[in-house]
Amino acid sequence: MPSPYRAIFAAPGSREFSAAGFFGRMPLSMMGIGVVTMVSQLTGRYGLAGALSATLAMAAAVMGPQVSRMVDRYGQRRVLRPVTLFAAASVAGLLVCAQQRLPDWTLFVFAAGAGCVPSVGSMVRARWAEIYRGSGRQLHTAYAWESIIDEVCFIFGPIVSIGLSTAWFPEAGPLIAGVFLVIGVFWLTAQRATEPRPHPKEHHTGGSALRSPGLQVLVVTFVATGAIFGAVDVVTVAFAEERGHKAAASLVLAVYALGSCLAGAVFGLLHLRGKPSTRWLSGVCAMAVSMIPLQLAGSLPFLAVALFVAGLAIAPTMVTTMALVEQHVPRTQLTEGMTWTSTGLAVGVALGSSAAGWVVDASGAEAGYAVPAVAGALAAAVAFLGYRRLAEPVPTGGRGEDDGHLRTDGGHVAELGG
Repeated sequence: MPSPYRAIFAAPGSREFSAAGFFGRMPLSMMGIGVVTMVSQLTGRYGLAGALSATLAMAAAVMGPQVSRMVDRYGQRRVLRPVTLFAAASVAGLLVCAQQRLPDWTLFVFAAGAGCVPSVGSMVRARWAEIYRGSGRQLHTAYAWESIIDEVCFIFGPIVSIGLSTAWFPEAGPLIAGVFLVIGVFWLTAQRATEPRPHPKEHHTGGSALRSPGLQVLVVTFVATGAIFGAVDVVTVAFAEERGHKAAASLVLAVYALGSCLAGAVFGLLHLRGKPSTRWLSGVCAMAVSMIPLQLAGSLPFLAVALFVAGLAIAPTMVTTMALVEQHVPRTQLTEGMTWTSTGLAVGVALGSSAAGWVVDASGAEAGYAVPAVAGALAAAVAFLGYRRLAEPVPTGGRGEDDGHLRTDGGHVAELGG
């Protein structure tokens, strides 16, 4: 492990909560694609599969910020355990309904419940923020590390989920995803020493973290960004199936995540200066442009190369996003603020996967890659229009303000994005 990464794990308990977060985040990459694979195998209906995946994402989008708001007030252990048990029970119900070929509406009911999962990535990042508050360089590396973990999940998650569902039985992928969720959350919440202190209601400034204009820009942009991810997942599965290699979709999607993983690893080693908002805008635009070559994909090898290149912009943009959240959200609402960006992604995944499913059913897989291209263009447009809101940080009571002022002239805050 490169020395900056080794240094952040000097903090007691950091290895354990990061490892628990890995298991807890595996369902993020396994559940949606597992449901798509399961339903497409059982029914052959990609429209239904995409709609169910969208329902999962929309449920997460609605409930995620509410769960995180309760976590900020009452603590991770008290909130996450009952929420996780409810989500796991809903996954079990979804699998039974699918296996028994029950009416479609039952699938949607349980999919909504299964989507009510906590944002484990936000919980882990909140622990890093608690440990390294006031130390921008270490926190930048910690966020980069967690982005690497995210991408490792997206490398192995689809492989495990699609592989199990195609080689074992259709319901296997979502089933194992539910098991990972329970293991990860209960392991994480068992670690009380590194759990961020809750902030009682009287410590909150009032209202949602989403009242921040800067956070609004990040969330809306991430809706379009999430549509890229959701559409790419669904269309890639259909693209591989059309060419007689459905199981290869997991490998192609893993290459997409690998590009992001490698870029995130390098990005975490850099000590850049300048405005994180500028780097964020560049990253969003790079993701948009990277969708253009997908329109030319005529084979799985070409698609894999194009997705690898597209993935290079993802992790650096996500790392910079967490830095911007800290600059624009009060400390007492940090977990909620981080979750709102995940919510934007979840809404986008819902819209993208659903739209892509219908386009695939109507016009074929190659036509489906127009969906992420349009989503990328929208993300870039929103990022440009909202850039001025992000250009200057606002007082949040977070790190860099403990000495009575916000350091933006070469101090920790200015370095967070790189």
